Amino acid sequence: MGTITLLQIALLLMTAGLVAPLAKYIKIGAVLGYLIAGIFIGPHLLGVFRNIGNVVHVAEFGVVLLLFIIGLELRPQRLWAMRRAVFGLGGAQVAATALVLTGGMMAAHLGWRQALFVGLALSLSSTAMVLQVLKETGELEARHGRLSFAVLLFQDLAAIPMIALVGLLAAGSAEMPAMSFGGAVRSIVAIVAVVLAGRFLLGKLYNLVARTGVNEAMTALILLAIVVIVMIMEGVGLSPALGAFIAGTLLADSEYRHDIEANIRPFEGLLLGLFFIAIGMSLDVRLLTSEPGLIFGAAAGLIALKAAINYALGRRIGLNGMAARRFAAALAQGGEFAFVLSTAALTAGAIGAGFAGLFNIVVTVTMLATPLVLLAEAGLSARFLKAPTQPPDGFDDMPEDQGHVIIAGLGRFGQIVARVLTARGIAFTALDGDAEQVAVVRRFGGRVFFGDASRLAILKAAQVEKARAVVVCVSDVNTSLAITALVRRHYPDVPIFARARDRQHVHKLMDLGVEQIVRETFLSAIELTRRLLVDGGMSDSEARRTIEAFSRSDRDRLYRDYRHQADEVKLRESALRQAQELADLLARDAELEDTVTSTVKPNA
Repeated sequence: MGTITLLQIALLLMTAGLVAPLAKYIKIGAVLGYLIAGIFIGPHLLGVFRNIGNVVHVAEFGVVLLLFIIGLELRPQRLWAMRRAVFGLGGAQVAATALVLTGGMMAAHLGWRQALFVGLALSLSSTAMVLQVLKETGELEARHGRLSFAVLLFQDLAAIPMIALVGLLAAGSAEMPAMSFGGAVRSIVAIVAVVLAGRFLLGKLYNLVARTGVNEAMTALILLAIVVIVMIMEGVGLSPALGAFIAGTLLADSEYRHDIEANIRPFEGLLLGLFFIAIGMSLDVRLLTSEPGLIFGAAAGLIALKAAINYALGRRIGLNGMAARRFAAALAQGGEFAFVLSTAALTAGAIGAGFAGLFNIVVTVTMLATPLVLLAEAGLSARFLKAPTQPPDGFDDMPEDQGHVIIAGLGRFGQIVARVLTARGIAFTALDGDAEQVAVVRRFGGRVFFGDASRLAILKAAQVEKARAVVVCVSDVNTSLAITALVRRHYPDVPIFARARDRQHVHKLMDLGVEQIVRETFLSAIELTRRLLVDGGMSDSEARRTIEAFSRSDRDRLYRDYRHQADEVKLRESALRQAQELADLLARDAELEDTVTSTVKPNA
């Protein structure tokens, strides 16, 4: 197979480091840039890499890390909240595509085993490709982007039984028997071992290493765990990506989840880039020139067929026309698991070498075409359908309301507002961009709709022009300011009540003309301090006077500081001066109470 030279390593790193920014600058997407770069430096053009076996083998680890991080971000309760999209829509997409493709292949006089293999393998899309492209275009958080993610998640899960099925497809062909009972047992044992290790061993080991504070040791431990899982899964003939995904899912609830993700992200990004470069290298240009009609025709047919099925499913679940088209275009290609399946099928004797070569290049062409298909869809929509090139975020249908309150963000803060309004019978429309949060609140009877309130289309759907007020309850400062600015610019007559994280946030909201602002922890901190004073021996009345005096002093200082919020020297002086002002204020209040008391007593 040969070894990779230092010059080749340097070239790979240079390609990975330069191609992505360049591709993003010329707006073709990093994935497409990696693929094109791989074609040029591969064995069929410049020939810098004559044998790409080692590159492909290393680069495939990027997909493993990608699925580990996906699992890390997908907490079990979130998977349960997404169950309808994952198992409902994902299952329908795989079943419908596999059924149509299998029937088509059999109509083309292909044997039923090969036809079933093609139908199942080509029903899968490219997780790495789609997520990368949607993330770059900012569509991953849109409704059609999240539904695409749900379908891809189901496909990744479905790929595992498909790989096991390859042996059964070859059973009647005499090249290789079906999976034995012992092999099935080993596979089950391997999966159970990965689950148990991830649940009971890996977290504890990471905890022990984390206590040392040696960051590189923590990174090494997680990478080692992933490599061991890959070895176990490959050893029993299962997908290593599935093992990585399971391990990530089991660590999703760990208190070290964010630390693990931060340590793994750089490796995942680099290796995933090399994965796409390797795909480009594997593209046999000679086969493209010798059989262009067959290859491009098959690739175009596959994209059109999958897009049509995906579009129909998207419309059925309620996506609007544009979102359904984006959903259809994003999932229209073949996927990296198709290469895994074709290799397994070739080894098992279910398909021949010539068929496998043709199959692989068609899948590669469809993957290569994905960014172009999405660009073409956006361009055609903008030109002929009078639609914007950037698809809007999805949102739930909202009721016809008049004089209602709009609550932006239904976390802990927003839920209290909603509960009080409900008790008083005041209509409201609550918006939240977190699908998991929406599902949880709805499960307990909350009236909340999915939608990002920082998008004008969402506010229009919520009929903000008819609202009596907008209450901005989101915790993220930038999102809060974006929502406030949007409402103030387009609906200047609608009152805004805002939650602020800190004094700087208050000042930024004041810049936007907001007057009704409450700091999120101020009142609770005030009440806790009052109780502390009483518990320490101060009378209740004296504690209340102290708290009220502090509140007045702090409010005055807050508005006084607004005039010179950018002057750090004056802000420091103001902070130091407040303590003396508070002491003077308390002294005056005490003198006033003594005067009142002495006046009242003689008349008693």
